[in-house]
Amino acid sequence: MSFLQNLNWRYATKKYDVAAKIPSEKMELILEAIRMAPASNGFQTYDVMVVTNPEIREKLKAAAFNQPQLTEASVILVFAAWENINANNLGKVFDQIAAVRGNSESLTERRNKSIAGFEHKSVAENFSHAAQQAFIGLGFGLAAAAELKVDSTGMGGFNPAQFDEILGLKEKGLRSVAIMALGSRDAANDWLVNLKKVRRPKTDMFHEVK
Repeated sequence: MSFLQNLNWRYATKKYDVAAKIPSEKMELILEAIRMAPASNGFQTYDVMVVTNPEIREKLKAAAFNQPQLTEASVILVFAAWENINANNLGKVFDQIAAVRGNSESLTERRNKSIAGFEHKSVAENFSHAAQQAFIGLGFGLAAAAELKVDSTGMGGFNPAQFDEILGLKEKGLRSVAIMALGSRDAANDWLVNLKKVRRPKTDMFHEVK
């Protein structure tokens, strides 16, 4: 199937087969797609928590208005954006760039300008920027899952503060921004599985500016 056909095949799965598990090789490919997702300036300003622990997932479910995917899916990913972008965490990014590409005067200049630019902004502005990058990663993860015929659900509808506490994110300088459930659809019990996909018409959504 083509990429667009696979996107049409996927839907926001509501009910998962709790007995079905994602093959490890497919899980690794989905995570790699997230890792390879585009990022502003190449700065990947978010982490991804791969949650399989049943007890933790029960707690997350309670903090997500009891949405069943939190415990029924095979794996739950929580995208957590950097709470702030500063000399410490961004410096580590530049250390890696230097290790891979070699250090140079121009890289040092770029490092200093980038850190100064983010430190000039407020914590709220930097978190907003980091969260936007996390959603790009989420999109690539959903697309990769569709290519691999793994069902998925991109999810909001949760209490971020409670998620942060359950996952110990504050201590890591992170804040939760989105959820991605992965598994296999329970076609017999999912009300959405056979409904036609609805998307806005091209004529309404795309506007040519000449």
